[in-house]
Amino acid sequence: MIPVSDQSKREVLDAYRFHGTLLSMNPYGNGHINDTFLLVFDMYRMGRLKVILQRINTDVFQKPQELMENIIGVTTFLQKKIQEAGGDSSRETLTLIPTAGGELFYVDTQGGYWRAYQFITDSVCYERVEKTGYFFESARLFGIFQRQLSDYPIASLHEIIPDFHNTQVRYEQFQKALKEDVCGRAQTVSSEIRDAIAYANLCEIFPPLIASGELPLRVTHNDTKLNNLMFDNQSGKGLCIMDLDTVMPGLLAYDFGDAIRFGANTAAEDETDLSRVSLDLRLYEAYAKGFVEGCGSVMTERERELLPEGALVMTYECGLRFLTDYLQGDTYFKTSYPTHNLDRCRTQFALLADMADKLPAMRSF
Repeated sequence: MIPVSDQSKREVLDAYRFHGTLLSMNPYGNGHINDTFLLVFDMYRMGRLKVILQRINTDVFQKPQELMENIIGVTTFLQKKIQEAGGDSSRETLTLIPTAGGELFYVDTQGGYWRAYQFITDSVCYERVEKTGYFFESARLFGIFQRQLSDYPIASLHEIIPDFHNTQVRYEQFQKALKEDVCGRAQTVSSEIRDAIAYANLCEIFPPLIASGELPLRVTHNDTKLNNLMFDNQSGKGLCIMDLDTVMPGLLAYDFGDAIRFGANTAAEDETDLSRVSLDLRLYEAYAKGFVEGCGSVMTERERELLPEGALVMTYECGLRFLTDYLQGDTYFKTSYPTHNLDRCRTQFALLADMADKLPAMRSF
């Protein structure tokens, strides 16, 4: 995707006609995909106002209008649920800001898709699990998200990225990338290729259970990392779930597993010292308890039994995706150095090996 030009910025600002005087417009957050900016406006006697302005990565999300229809539908549904429960919908879910013409997203003259969100004040986002309580609280909030959306008309959701969590398809994509080897990198990753093949049986766990209806499809977030949550500054409670781009039909095990592989890892996602990589069972237990509590009676017994397998499958799938992207020349995930995706892949596979050893303990929780 082409870089955001100054001309595009001016065009988008004109389309929204935000009130106040713009003091700054700076890149915001550590997301791998979209271009995100924090805008600060001087509202004169009313102080300062912050707005999140974001350009959707249309190389990744090739049907941005359908993506926005999903987000509009889900946030409108959540706002109603939160208000009915006596909550504050302006802080407990995302609120889109309309353009001057009343649209909830804007398409610039270069074909870029933009949206603006109200900034949630008096809140904080954590990149890593600093306290066990934060991880428990994040799990509880994602569980509540499931409970609130349990009666959402799931058939109305668009599949934004086909086969996003179809691990078998991810494996086939890896095999294709390996065969084509467009960057000549395959010879340098023989160990990672062996790992990818050794754990391929994980691809077979969920598809038959979905096909038989044993596991129900739900409105899943599909990117349940801790840094996609806002916490209230005063209470420390989970407040709002962000980044709804990948909201699609899926399994509870996917959302649970993705959170575990990111948050219960004792090392960073791109750690190069693999001896530091392991599954923290204390954090795993905290998240499992919070997620089950948040979901409440929405979660079936079979779904609960298969949460540990969700952690293994999502870790394996993520490792496959990093390895595939490395073989293809780093076209999907943003990278900071040439072997960034390879380091990410190695971390996931090291974590997966530790999870496999700890699976009995994971099931015991």
